[in-house]
Amino acid sequence: MTGREAAGRPAPVPRTGPAEPTEPVGPAGSTGRGERLGPWWLRHAVVGHLGTNAYVLEHAADGTRVLVDPGAEPARLLALLDEGGPRPADRPGRRLDLVVVTHRHADHLDALAAVVAATGAPVAAGRDDADAVTAATGVRVDVRLADGDLLPVPADPPQVVELRGHTPGSVALVVGGAHLLTGDSLFPGGVGATGGDPERFGLLLADVEERVFARFDDATTVHPGHGRPTTLGAERPGLPAWRARGW
Repeated sequence: MTGREAAGRPAPVPRTGPAEPTEPVGPAGSTGRGERLGPWWLRHAVVGHLGTNAYVLEHAADGTRVLVDPGAEPARLLALLDEGGPRPADRPGRRLDLVVVTHRHADHLDALAAVVAATGAPVAAGRDDADAVTAATGVRVDVRLADGDLLPVPADPPQVVELRGHTPGSVALVVGGAHLLTGDSLFPGGVGATGGDPERFGLLLADVEERVFARFDDATTVHPGHGRPTTLGAERPGLPAWRARGW
């Protein structure tokens, strides 16, 4: 597997209008709770040698914390969990309520075992990647996610969108109705790597068109697994070119 395939990045193309966070997030320059996505706060850190975006979602009202893609540097991720401050008095104890792995590649789960050992949090992954996640990490996947599922959290649960092709069980999350955490399935400038396989590429592009671009409006922000955010409005004009080039 090449570095680009592992990271899921499309080949370099001109960046078109990435959306900037409203507030710096993550350990380097964090200003506290992060960026507001409807009822959730979002913080992130860039970890590992492939620059993977690890995201923490924290519910503004009840303090529920979800970690998405623990790719590396577990100590840094555990510190990121606590940057939002103490949890509400009625939710003491464990600093983490759920870990979500968007897909089976190592750069998105290398810290999973250490994070679960430190927090005892349950793990969720796409149903068709779950066994591969366990084989790679030794960690049981407690929740197998399918298209349309809601994450098992008490309030305002993010919804699951299956985006097959980068891996068989890749998933994205819809947060606050207008934000997508897309893992390695959608980036500024293209869909994720599919190993030069036309069938995988066709499946991924079809899912992205039908389940993302046809469903959400242009103001929707995409938070990818690597690199900076973008919007669907910035990426929508590129769809015909993506299909024509085949990657």
